[in-house]
Amino acid sequence: MIDVSVIIVNYNVKEYLQNLLLSLEHASNNLKLEIIVVDNNSDDGSPEIIQQKFPSVKFILNKKNVGFGAANNQAMQIAEGKYFLLINPDTIVKEDTIDKMFHLMENNPQIGLAGCKVLNPDGSLQLPCRRSFPGPWTSFTKVSGLSTMFPKSKLFARYNLTFLDENKSYEVDAVSGSFMFFKKEVFTKIGGFDPVFFMYGEDLDLCFRVQAEGYQVYFFHETEIIHYKGESTKRSNLDETRIFYDAMKLFVNKHFSTSIITKSLLSIAITLRKLLTYFRVNSLILIPAIIDFILFSSSMFLASKIYTPANWRGFPPEIVPQIFFLPAIFQVLVSAFWGVYKKREISVLKFVSAVLIGVIILASFTFFFKQFAYSRAVLLITYALFTVTSFSWRTMLKLFFKVGASEISTQRTLIVGESKKAIELHSKIIQSTNDIHHIVGFIAKTRINIGELLNGVPILGSLDNINKVIEEKKIDKIIFTPGEIDFTTIFFIVANSSRLNVDFMIAGDDQNFLVGKSSINLLNEVPLVKVHYNISELSQKIIKRFFDFVISIIVLVFVFPFLFLINLVKPKENNLYSIVRKTPEVLLGRKSFVGPEKSSYLGELFLGKIGLTGLWFTESLNKESSKEIDKINIYYARNQNIWFDIEILSKTLMKILLKSER
Repeated sequence: MIDVSVIIVNYNVKEYLQNLLLSLEHASNNLKLEIIVVDNNSDDGSPEIIQQKFPSVKFILNKKNVGFGAANNQAMQIAEGKYFLLINPDTIVKEDTIDKMFHLMENNPQIGLAGCKVLNPDGSLQLPCRRSFPGPWTSFTKVSGLSTMFPKSKLFARYNLTFLDENKSYEVDAVSGSFMFFKKEVFTKIGGFDPVFFMYGEDLDLCFRVQAEGYQVYFFHETEIIHYKGESTKRSNLDETRIFYDAMKLFVNKHFSTSIITKSLLSIAITLRKLLTYFRVNSLILIPAIIDFILFSSSMFLASKIYTPANWRGFPPEIVPQIFFLPAIFQVLVSAFWGVYKKREISVLKFVSAVLIGVIILASFTFFFKQFAYSRAVLLITYALFTVTSFSWRTMLKLFFKVGASEISTQRTLIVGESKKAIELHSKIIQSTNDIHHIVGFIAKTRINIGELLNGVPILGSLDNINKVIEEKKIDKIIFTPGEIDFTTIFFIVANSSRLNVDFMIAGDDQNFLVGKSSINLLNEVPLVKVHYNISELSQKIIKRFFDFVISIIVLVFVFPFLFLINLVKPKENNLYSIVRKTPEVLLGRKSFVGPEKSSYLGELFLGKIGLTGLWFTESLNKESSKEIDKINIYYARNQNIWFDIEILSKTLMKILLKSER
């Protein structure tokens, strides 16, 4: 007889799913399990790779995405276990998780459905793993922020039950759909998920119906999983914000429809929350548009005051104040159409293009329609002021606050492991051009081998002092070697290092990928000709050449004479002067300020013109290794853009100045 049927609904997360299946293999020693994977029409190769690597898994392949609840129902119809475990594919379990949940249910017949502790990848508790139903007062405290302001209050913090000790077990209203352990007889009585819920809300609905049948829903603290939340939705074109709040409305309509007042209050609360969430998610779209509107209107108002010829008496009273607002709305619409406002991007170059288009259209409009040609001079002054102010705030955000910009830097990394697999993983990581890791050292199981070298990199510590190594070596990332240590130890390390602000990644069993918080790094080699390189794009070449030309003129006119005189009066080795005196080569297009140090080509691959500064992040890597230098050069060629160049230049300048002060 099968003890537990583990049911997983997958959608385009094959790397996470492989690690989950591997952890399940280690968690099935004491029980007889069957694993059923339902694939909702993934296009990332999930079906092929799972059927190839895990042939014992029962596989259901859907020809379309039928949703989370409906897919689970498909598997539960054929599941043979005494208990069902519904678990998300972007999770991993401890060796004891299923065993402990099984015995909890065996010893407590009143429990119909249970969930365990669900941890974020940084070791903190994922709050939705125990919660209350969204009643009127609970919803109000959540929407108003009172639950966040008073997390320990029984009155205000009912939604996520943050006033309860996470290290104790108790009955709750609902647990997270990422991990649900329940009896087969529960499924027989309630019929599984309501398929009207496509995604989100179905777990609340299921818990509600389980309790309606007289069973308890239980939070069990004695075991835990790690959940890389939301990975499937990131790989879809679904509007998860809309789907989530539509699901909440559906839940309210289904279970609170007997009271018109309750239903109305909940609907209002959910709508307000939806609006707040939409604004937060789309802040990089809405806020820049609002700022541009205000700056344009203000610029036109100032322009009308600045422009004061004798024949100008200002705008006619009948068109004020709309004259200050309508052109601003038009420019914002042009910018939006041109792609200036995006969720994860603050675009300066697109903004400049949109401004040029806007001024041309508005100037042409006033030329053909004389009745609106009150003052083209005011329009030009307006655009001059608007361009300077909007360009400035965008540039400052990108350069100083990294808003909308992908900060590229070396990640100081530890590999946990000392076996042949760990050495192979190290070799793959340093050869991969998908990310920049500076492997600081290895962590061994025990202290006996500390100080030894693996692939030229030292073993810095053991599992029992890993936190000390993280702090002393200022580590950014920990990578666990597959099969090196058990999952229980991984959970212990993650939980005890949560305060250190470190990212944790687990390598796949075949070491072709790393799975971490909101990211997957592929380590398998990709032919160079198939990879996208920014450095070879015509637009990037033009921008880079223009930048080099302008900066070289500024340096030659304002900086070079000054440094030249200083060098005449007091000759000494000066790194800044050695760079500046080569500026004419940049002006003539023979070199660039930023680029590879020795060669512009790797085989037939163009890496960019030789740079005066080199690449600042090579300082933390092995400069004697040609493979590592090639990796850095390829990484730069792939990711090159004007902001990357400015970042490298600014950091190089800072290091030179700090060195000269010593």
